[in-house]
Amino acid sequence: MAGSLIERTLAVVELLSGDADGVPLLVIAERVGIPKSAAHRICNELIRLGHVRQDPATQYYRLTTRLMALGFRYLASTGANDVLQPILDRLAEDSGELVRLSVIEGRHLTWIAKAQGAKSGLRYDPDQGREARLFCTASGHAWLATLDDAEALALVHEQGMDDSPELGPNAPRDEATLRAYLRETRVRGYSRLSDSVALGTAAMAARISHPVSGTPLGVLSIAGPSARLNEGRIAALAAALLRAAEEISQASASSRLFR
Repeated sequence: MAGSLIERTLAVVELLSGDADGVPLLVIAERVGIPKSAAHRICNELIRLGHVRQDPATQYYRLTTRLMALGFRYLASTGANDVLQPILDRLAEDSGELVRLSVIEGRHLTWIAKAQGAKSGLRYDPDQGREARLFCTASGHAWLATLDDAEALALVHEQGMDDSPELGPNAPRDEATLRAYLRETRVRGYSRLSDSVALGTAAMAARISHPVSGTPLGVLSIAGPSARLNEGRIAALAAALLRAAEEISQASASSRLFR
């Protein structure tokens, strides 16, 4: 990986953020694309600063909770907890499913807050803080549908449109299928996908926009097992999802999270 020391260091941090069990030094070097000696120096410096620790048994490197604490501190400073979390909690209670809020930052869409409405039975609860895959998630489609097809496809290809065997049978695997999904989302006013990210999962999502300019700011989604979140249930929840998305859109003007 070419780039500055800062770019390499952040690449190491991002890699470690995806594996709570830790990552061996050789794998870090290979995935980041740097010499093993450089990876070792970066990890040692991160250990010195308190952001990384090395497991004494496996020698794997893993993140400490310091970065997590910084993230929570930042969210608290934006007012998101006070203004936005109650809206997520209410929608989760009404739907009985997982509700997630994602924000648009540059050319990326990242899940940053959630509320779990399922009290028992199957629960769908993927990792928070990850970047949403645009081509196969309802959140991704809700954002892409606000763009013209050319810009939407450019974002998808920039991130990657893979054909992983882990994807569900309804995941779009070519541009024509993706464009059809986005056309339906624009007409409907919200996105919906079933058996796309993975078999047995379903989701619906609506965009969050600036109340004055209309600029897309993020996405609000409901996700759960497809056996429970079926087509009829999605249609029944559409009005509640759109109301909550509009409520967050209006509240965005007073939250530093969306500035």
